[in-house]
Amino acid sequence: MPLPIPAPRAEGTTTTTSAPLYWCTYGSASSSPLLVLHGGPGAHHDYLLPQMLALAEHHQLVFYDQRGGGRSRTDDPTPITWQLHVEDLGHVVRELGLEPLTIVGYSWGGMLALLYALEARQRPVDLVAPHRLVLIDPAPLSRAHRDTFEAEFVRRQSGPEIAQLREALAASGLKERDPAAYRQRLFELGVAGYFADPRNARDLTPFRVTGRVQQSVWESLGDFDLLPLLSSLDQPTLLVHGWADPIPAESTIAAARAMRGRCVVLEASGHVPYVEQPDALFSAIGQFLEETSDGAG
Repeated sequence: MPLPIPAPRAEGTTTTTSAPLYWCTYGSASSSPLLVLHGGPGAHHDYLLPQMLALAEHHQLVFYDQRGGGRSRTDDPTPITWQLHVEDLGHVVRELGLEPLTIVGYSWGGMLALLYALEARQRPVDLVAPHRLVLIDPAPLSRAHRDTFEAEFVRRQSGPEIAQLREALAASGLKERDPAAYRQRLFELGVAGYFADPRNARDLTPFRVTGRVQQSVWESLGDFDLLPLLSSLDQPTLLVHGWADPIPAESTIAAARAMRGRCVVLEASGHVPYVEQPDALFSAIGQFLEETSDGAG
């Protein structure tokens, strides 16, 4: 079953975005804030919890549900694009007073952080440039890498390991004994291909992806390749990638090289290091944040 999630310290909805977006905070308000961007697109923040709250010990964590997902769902049929996500992010930063800006982006959230940073260089009056970036298993940063990821994820989900786990679930009688636990286990097996070991896909906070949002964002990116653009970014950046992630590590390694960033590869992790290797992940992030803080020498 999913682990319990504590109540946020504060929560609300934005008033400066063209549609209200849900936000919440954890940790002390007196500590330096980290803006955490969830994956998707079209998902919501709480599937990162409670594990990501390890960072709240020394930092205020700020989450928001990106437009079209979670508590920021909208009935507006207008397509949601990456440009609109960038505009929303800019408003969230200013409205919640998150300067100097540190972004922790996971999966699609890592890609959104890079899109925002690139736009902020071009529009310094409109957008607050990030002071530093932490990118955890960012989404594929080119169409070619995305194609590789999609093929690999399909291969894993249809492979013998997950097939055996599905057969065991079907034979367990859980569907009749505990329908809620059965649905939870079905969700976990639906994402097991993201893990280095699919048996570790347990006790996860479930989430839903709004399909039309996911589709419209990827369509707005077209035949994208961010990698040649990243050399223009100069803020301190940590990139973490699980070696067994179906998203090819080459995408993140190339980004780190272009940005002259620090790259940490977790050998025993797939796409979910906050579940698979939390100690290694949070140790790397904590060290980076300490070394790049305003008070660091």
